[in-house]
Amino acid sequence: MTDRLRRFTGTDRYLTSPALQAAVNCALALERPLLVKGEPGTGKTLLAEAIAGALGTKLLTWNVKSTTRAQDGLYVYDTVQRLYDSRFGDGDVRDIRRYIRFGPLGEAFRSPERVVLLIDEVDKADLEFPNDLLHELDRMRFRILETDEEVQAQARPVVVVTSNNEKELPDAFLRRCVFHFIDFPERELMQRIVRVHHPKLDEALVQQALDVFYQLRDMTRLRKRPSTSELVDWLAVLKSAGVQDLKLDATLPFVGALLKREQDLLVFHESLAAGRRPRA
Repeated sequence: MTDRLRRFTGTDRYLTSPALQAAVNCALALERPLLVKGEPGTGKTLLAEAIAGALGTKLLTWNVKSTTRAQDGLYVYDTVQRLYDSRFGDGDVRDIRRYIRFGPLGEAFRSPERVVLLIDEVDKADLEFPNDLLHELDRMRFRILETDEEVQAQARPVVVVTSNNEKELPDAFLRRCVFHFIDFPERELMQRIVRVHHPKLDEALVQQALDVFYQLRDMTRLRKRPSTSELVDWLAVLKSAGVQDLKLDATLPFVGALLKREQDLLVFHESLAAGRRPRA
């Protein structure tokens, strides 16, 4: 059975909902990019790693920046290194292929086997980037102008694209993707996630920590609500410090592991001082 036909059900360390599993399997069956959105800390980036692990394939990561172009993902011609070598090196600068640096997309096309390609935070780039990217993914080939060589993909990569909603994505791009919004985990799923990372942690402490965690997330004035990864880290610190009892008050230990903005810490202390509690 090929990896295209396998069903993704998550991994031992990446727990998923049925809706997310369905979205991944839809993208695998259609061989289309999977566009994943969700608030920070919901596991968007880790999803690509989990898919690669489940399929037994290599993971390539392309971290998008504001200056990223689709061409950068294919290859760049390192003229600076060639100039340096022509002046100080002892190699043959006439061999242009020595100075071709393939990007993650180019590596995915060159791979003899199917790989998983993570395009992380696509919304950071210029507005034209998503459509340019789709053009390259549709063609599944590109030409190296400097050497007049063509690279053609032997296997279509599994493409996972993440977005933090920093800007709207073009409709043409959205039409070609399978979309999924990762909801923040409900308490039951969060408890299972915690147990993956802290299987031996005292159950009473876990329940108290979850109570505090969701009460903090219910504070409506927070600019950055604590995420899953921050809960896992906070529990690690609590375990290391031997904390056995928790409650949402001014003595809450290591609150800086959960709240990362000065404004949010101020909101936290103001709420406590006013005697208010977050909504249940």
